[in-house]
Amino acid sequence: MISESLTLPCGALIRNRLCKAAMTEGLADPQGQPTDALNQLYDIWSQGGAGLLLSGNVQIDGDHLERPGNVIVDSEPSVAMQVALERWAAAGTRSGNHFWAQISHAGRQCQKAVNSRPKAPSGIKLGLPGGQFGEPVPMSEEDIEAVIAGFARCAKVLVNAGFTGVQLHAAHGYLLSQFLSPRSNHRQDQWGGSLENRARLLLSCVTRVRAALGPLIPVSVKLNSADFQRGGFDFNESLQVAKWLQEASVDLIEISGGTYEQPRLLNLEGMEPVEEQSVPASTPAREAYFVDYAEAMRQQITIPLMVTGGLRRLDAMNEALKAECADMIGIGRPMCVVPDAPQQLLNGVPELPRFEDTLSMLPRACSFLNRIKLIRTAGAFATQYWFYEQIAALGRTGSTQVEIGVMAATQAQTKAANAWLAERKAALTKTDETPV
Repeated sequence: MISESLTLPCGALIRNRLCKAAMTEGLADPQGQPTDALNQLYDIWSQGGAGLLLSGNVQIDGDHLERPGNVIVDSEPSVAMQVALERWAAAGTRSGNHFWAQISHAGRQCQKAVNSRPKAPSGIKLGLPGGQFGEPVPMSEEDIEAVIAGFARCAKVLVNAGFTGVQLHAAHGYLLSQFLSPRSNHRQDQWGGSLENRARLLLSCVTRVRAALGPLIPVSVKLNSADFQRGGFDFNESLQVAKWLQEASVDLIEISGGTYEQPRLLNLEGMEPVEEQSVPASTPAREAYFVDYAEAMRQQITIPLMVTGGLRRLDAMNEALKAECADMIGIGRPMCVVPDAPQQLLNGVPELPRFEDTLSMLPRACSFLNRIKLIRTAGAFATQYWFYEQIAALGRTGSTQVEIGVMAATQAQTKAANAWLAERKAALTKTDETPV
């Protein structure tokens, strides 16, 4: 049942089985510091009933952002940054729940406006139309060591500030996921080729993070069940990596899937056909995107598993937990609009709303254009901006703005991102020009 507590291998206790899943907020200031808006957002979510909150991407490298407005912890914090992180952690734990920081590096999935030559395992550009992403530069040994050190430093800084755990983001096509995938990792050294080599960076980061935090702090990993792309990271490889993560003392694995090129995390098909995985279908919680993979993984590993994506019905959540397909249930988009969704479920509300089913980039008269794959995929990504705008509204005003349309939300988010980038560029230029 969702109301039951969960004890992790490290000994930490989570009071129920509901987690506010990681969702990018875009509410840091141009220096990458948490803001009052970010604090208000997590204060609201902390009061929402979930036993665990996961932050959006906290970046370990300010030159490799997932989006403008990410929190950035790429060095030892200044006094101002330390205070800002402590206030954020306090807001997110106000109701006695766990609050874990999701730490990440975007690699080649960094927008060109942020970095036109991002570092990645290999020089393979993201296969998306529109020219939003630059030509990646293959990482050197020194670059890779900096990433490992960066994950450990970031984790230690955040836990010192009051976060109760961390999650390493190794899914959705970000850097650690790029190393795992043979499509994006063509290296011929110890970091590429065999699965053991491709997983070396993730496992090295986990080892270093665990050493930095000690045995009692929860360390989690978000892992793709598969990339769902031909020649990509597949489920059999994911299962083996999960076994290695269990040996490396990870406390919880969140099962997800897909990349920007193949956005299965949004239950969408990208520009190429989905590469299906041979995993037996389960009967429990069929609305969950990745529950079949979690159930198959459960047959061979014992540490707690979390599934996020698609789950809206209380009975399906409880069924997934009862059948041991999952130990934690992640709730994402509903909490952008209904921040107390976990408490409502705990109170017996049978189902959460599916806002994504009513949103469209196109007016109704033009809905026939959604038969075109490119337009359908672009529209689905555009609806994400509507959810981003709800997150921003919660942070700024404490309430949502559900009346805004998809296009208006996209314009508002784009304007805010451009302003953030301009202010950050100006600040960095001024710093570079300051005499030593």
